[in-house]
Amino acid sequence: MMAALAGLAACSPAEKVSLFPANGAKGVDVDTHLILTFSEAPTVGAQGWIRIYDVGNGECVDSLDLSVPAGPTESRTYAPDIDYTKVPYDYSRTEVPTNRNTVPGTPSGTAEPTPPEYQLTIIGGFTDAFHFHPVLVRGTSAVIYPHNNVLEYGHRYQVEIEEGIFPVKPKKWTFTTSAEPPSLRDTLVVDASGAGDFCTLQGALDLIPDFSLTPVVIKVMPGDYEEIVYVRNKANITILGSGADVTRVHYANNEVFNPHPLTVKTNERAGTFPQRRAAVAFDHCNDLVLRDITFATDLLGQAEGLFLCGDRIALYGVHIIGDGDALQANGTIYLEGCEIDGGGDTILGRGSLFAYRSAFRNRGGPFTWVRNFKPAHGDVFVECTFESTTDIPADYGRSVFNHGSTYPDAEMVLLDCRVRNLHPLGWSALGEPTVNMLEYNTLDMDTGNPVDVSGRHKYSRQLTLPRDAALIASYCSPSFVLNGWEP
Repeated sequence: MMAALAGLAACSPAEKVSLFPANGAKGVDVDTHLILTFSEAPTVGAQGWIRIYDVGNGECVDSLDLSVPAGPTESRTYAPDIDYTKVPYDYSRTEVPTNRNTVPGTPSGTAEPTPPEYQLTIIGGFTDAFHFHPVLVRGTSAVIYPHNNVLEYGHRYQVEIEEGIFPVKPKKWTFTTSAEPPSLRDTLVVDASGAGDFCTLQGALDLIPDFSLTPVVIKVMPGDYEEIVYVRNKANITILGSGADVTRVHYANNEVFNPHPLTVKTNERAGTFPQRRAAVAFDHCNDLVLRDITFATDLLGQAEGLFLCGDRIALYGVHIIGDGDALQANGTIYLEGCEIDGGGDTILGRGSLFAYRSAFRNRGGPFTWVRNFKPAHGDVFVECTFESTTDIPADYGRSVFNHGSTYPDAEMVLLDCRVRNLHPLGWSALGEPTVNMLEYNTLDMDTGNPVDVSGRHKYSRQLTLPRDAALIASYCSPSFVLNGWEP
């Protein structure tokens, strides 16, 4: 987002504010944010309206009421009798609902309507909607977030901001969007500066039809992209960042800010009601490649930086930052050269996940809570590193009683990995002797020496050569772990 500031066009000196898009700008991306930059950090009024009008017909196409809070800040209480959905969630659709044609909060599945007591916007066709911040202050800039998908191609718009919201009110602010959407070619460009096909990753993903058979590459230029990303039913897409250190997609989202419905729980099982707490979510998606990019949440709690649900999803050079459940991985997932920073239960999900030469860091506690059921494999790590970044030792993971299951088939395999500040037990809590927790040739990150595994959990097993050579070779193969898929 902040990369966009280089393209700001200044208003008259008396106004002491510059605008993006500039007043009178043409060819503006339909997913643009509206940015006002002042001489110093602005304060934002707690009430007032921001409205966007279609100049052609005078219609108000979007309005933001700043008296409505962005979202909850405290956990809510659920009735003891609510349960997971008994009917698998229906992802089928003939058209994608948006804020233009559907009231945000319209329920899907077995949920009830989302109460309108907080800000709501439909993202990726999820009509139950997400809480969001209509205005964010970043440095000396105020960034306005219109509701998703309200602007159309080839229209001229006027922004009206009521007095008292910002220190200075623009005298006039109009802009015209691009004449037509970009063609669905093999490469789309996302650039926060407005120089690409879209300003946001969500905008580019929205263009691609459900389960398209045509491969598309989304090239994300360097920048800070502060947005909730939620997509479903996508396939054959490669998201290519410009480097994880310069391409960051993030948002302050978690289970408190965007909780599951009051009447239905959400979990890792196939067919569950979709969750909304991740900063970036690829839900019911297949055949994706994510490269050289950072996905992060800016809040603590149950807060995924990245949520994945689908088959044949490969990550290369991706940095994931979250807290509890920093990565939720459901399906068949491959990681290579990735980094994950999180809290306890750093990786959650039903698997199967294969990680190669990737780094995992948390602040102490379990790295995984594997919830696979046979015949699916769980989480397998080859030549990876695990470390606690605090004085609290980390552990490989747990498999404990949770809403009626101890996950008796849970599987975690570590081959040729290195560790720092790991609990001697290895695994902190394993609920059943039937779990498959295997370890081979673990070394200390600092000394390079074999670690002492004499105190490992009684339900785990150390692999040795030559006895387990065939088993080790099998688990070193991604296709063995990922149901025949070779990334």
